[in-house]
Amino acid sequence: MNACNQKNNREPAMQLAEDEVRQALHGLADDGLAGAAREAEGRVTKYEHRMQEVFNFTRGESAVICVLLLRGPQTPGELRGRTERMHRFEELEDVLGALQKLMQREPALAMALPRQPGTKEIRYAHLLSGPVEAQAPAPPRSEVSRSNAEDRLQQLEREVEELRQEIAELRAELTEMKSRWEGA
Repeated sequence: MNACNQKNNREPAMQLAEDEVRQALHGLADDGLAGAAREAEGRVTKYEHRMQEVFNFTRGESAVICVLLLRGPQTPGELRGRTERMHRFEELEDVLGALQKLMQREPALAMALPRQPGTKEIRYAHLLSGPVEAQAPAPPRSEVSRSNAEDRLQQLEREVEELRQEIAELRAELTEMKSRWEGA
């Protein structure tokens, strides 16, 4: 459940309850795709995926499909860097070879998405959840931060202007009250 609800490096980000995770595990177990870990010991049941055995994946294909499942559509360069802990691809062509094998399966398990305007690389997506609609990639974190900072600055500027107007109105009222008091 903790892994499912992890906030970073996940696409989509989720907030699952224990019952939802348990139901998903039972569904995967029914399909032979997951089950209790064979060598797990301890008080808590641990689970493992069995995709590699069910689909007869190579280690590279397994790593690519796992990262696509966790992080959404990726470029081959992103996949190469993000699969490093599961499988080390020597060359970018090795990643492309694993993607090609996934796309040539029947039914296909991955697809190349149409190139988005302003991007130079094609992104790839998994098809384990059905067909994928091409989406514009999320803006880089630096652009999001800059955009958020600009929005926040504009909001602060509006608030400062409103406060200046309030102060001016209060000064006018105070001046009027002062002149009335002195005149009485």
